[in-house]
Amino acid sequence: MVIPCKMEAKGVSIFLTWGGSVKGIILAGGLGSRLYPLNMVVSKQLLPVYNKPLIYYPLTTLMLAGVHDILIITTPQDQPLFQRLLKDGSQWGIQLSYATQSHPGGTVEAILIGASFIGDQPVALILGDNIFYGEGMPGILKESSRLITGGLILAYYVKDPRQYGVVTFDSNEQVLDIEEKPERPRSNWAMTGLFFYASDVVEIAKEVRPSPRGELEITDVNKYYMQQRALKLRLLGRGNAWFDTGTHESMLEAANYVATVERRQGLMIACPEEIAYVMGYIDAAQLEKLIVSYRKNAYGDYLHRLHASGRR
Repeated sequence: MVIPCKMEAKGVSIFLTWGGSVKGIILAGGLGSRLYPLNMVVSKQLLPVYNKPLIYYPLTTLMLAGVHDILIITTPQDQPLFQRLLKDGSQWGIQLSYATQSHPGGTVEAILIGASFIGDQPVALILGDNIFYGEGMPGILKESSRLITGGLILAYYVKDPRQYGVVTFDSNEQVLDIEEKPERPRSNWAMTGLFFYASDVVEIAKEVRPSPRGELEITDVNKYYMQQRALKLRLLGRGNAWFDTGTHESMLEAANYVATVERRQGLMIACPEEIAYVMGYIDAAQLEKLIVSYRKNAYGDYLHRLHASGRR
């Protein structure tokens, strides 16, 4: 399949074509030491956020973006647990593969680990502890996944941006600077943990050198694209929610948010079976088979109602 893409820079339209579809990478390695002792035995991405494992949230974000082929990078000791939970993805009409990250080396290391997986395709990279939700998110994700040249980052307005990568931009949403955890932020727009890149990101990642804290920082990749005026910015405004669940407080906030929305609406957030069915990755017969495995619980009851309604 050939996908046309348009990117604006200084009023000039750049058109490219690209064969193939977007690959996806979920970075679920690292120590997550800010959550100790909660995750000293098991990866934080396997811990619950209300009624689902945390990994379900970034996974379904990629599914909503139309990504079918996904690489999950974990620690060696946690990989069998992820495989037991998620299997090969065929039950949801997608393809999951796995790789390991022996030691925390930064987000860019995920690109290097997944270099052969990416090949000559564009890639969507998401941090395994990020949660996105909002009525317009599926459209935003699908549009973002069509970016073929350069890179694209999503930014979210936060009250205190000092703990994030902070994005500064002009009136045309052209990125001017990205600062990591600045003491005096020049904006309130925090860079989220979801990135879209062309395949040349692999070569760019190879040139990144460790930061003072010994990690390969994704900000260096984004700054390269920024300097080339090839970094697009998408602002997530009111009506969208983003959680970086790296602390006990943020995990609790995310769980309370999901619980409130689901109880009020009776609709689930980040249910891979539902998303696979609604997006046509699986059919009604396949959904029915999945329902059986849950037997009698609230999750299975929800899927049963979805199947009975025939809603897509």
